[in-house]
Amino acid sequence: MPINNQKAIKTKMNSKISFTDTSIAFSYKSNQSLKRSYLLFFSINSRLLTKLGTNIVKIAFKVKAPVKGIIKRTLFPQFCGGESIETCEQTTQILSRYGVKSILDFAVEGDSAGYNMDNILKEILRTIDRACDDPNIPFSVFKPSGIVPVNLLEKMQLKQTLSSEEAHEFDLVRKRFDRIAHHAFDNDICLLIDSEDSWYQDPIDMLANELMEKYNKKKAIVFNTYQMYRKGMLNNLIDIEQRSREKDFFVGAKLVRGAYMEKERLRAEEKGYKDPILPDQAATDRQYDEGQVFCMENIDHMALASCTHNEESNIKLVELIDQYELKPDDPRIYFAQLFGMSDHITFNLAHAGYNVAKYVPYGPVETVMPYLMRRAEENTSIAGQSSRELRLIKQEIKRRRIA
Repeated sequence: MPINNQKAIKTKMNSKISFTDTSIAFSYKSNQSLKRSYLLFFSINSRLLTKLGTNIVKIAFKVKAPVKGIIKRTLFPQFCGGESIETCEQTTQILSRYGVKSILDFAVEGDSAGYNMDNILKEILRTIDRACDDPNIPFSVFKPSGIVPVNLLEKMQLKQTLSSEEAHEFDLVRKRFDRIAHHAFDNDICLLIDSEDSWYQDPIDMLANELMEKYNKKKAIVFNTYQMYRKGMLNNLIDIEQRSREKDFFVGAKLVRGAYMEKERLRAEEKGYKDPILPDQAATDRQYDEGQVFCMENIDHMALASCTHNEESNIKLVELIDQYELKPDDPRIYFAQLFGMSDHITFNLAHAGYNVAKYVPYGPVETVMPYLMRRAEENTSIAGQSSRELRLIKQEIKRRRIA
């Protein structure tokens, strides 16, 4: 039962891709799982209820109230694969049956519950080990703030002079980055370096560019992330592509729209500097799509991971693959979405033969709470996100005639 006024496209093989086919989108979910998702998104769809709920949960964890079991039965299974690499196995296996790959994402942030930088580094290396010889796990990923002191990055971005101790600490940071990239290179696993807040992103870009130049000589192993809601991101892509041709390496580009708009704008206003975010959604959409076009125009020297929940951008990338007469499963091009969201995009793309992966976050319930809270708030704040999820799930429940 397709939804009216939704786009569908045809590839040169005359196979239709429709993001409205819920029978494919939710084929991996049991009736019980589907009903649980419906109740969750029904709750998230209320901004007031979400804000109230997240605040209550935050307080409950602070006072050590017994809410872990509730979270483990609601938010956690919707957006996380498990509490460890091992317990993610069932999730990755289920996804693989439907042609969807997994990206294991250790979602513990900072020095949380005993997870210091060395602990997090070891866990990131374990995700690479897990991906070895498993075609269903094509990428590893890490969030720099888990292994880098953010205050050090902020000082570097402001071009302030580092003390001898700080200079030594940044040398250790560079070695941590290199150790991860070297391990990925040795095991032929692509590595996604996630983005951070704009006020300390520049040093991360510098390190990512160094790693691309070092390890991307034969193909893209290291991918940097480009937040396309930020001003000047298309120019950053153009600059690194030109540098890659001069220095003879491949660019790995992970495109996202961005996840910190409200925080970015608030800080810019408070600190009195120019808002780094584009003025509106239309400008962001244009830059994102221009970024995809640029990557495809230079695909001989780049690899693209298009990580978006936007239907139009996914459709446009499919059209570009067709336009350049590339195979749907060209190894240089991946689509990706977060686990628990936009299944109508993920599973329909996979069904049509495209490379598509789910970010599968994992970690102990109490330590992934910041991630889970962002997912709940994101689904509420992004225009139509939770409503779209709710509508599609409701459509599938009706199609299955579930009481």
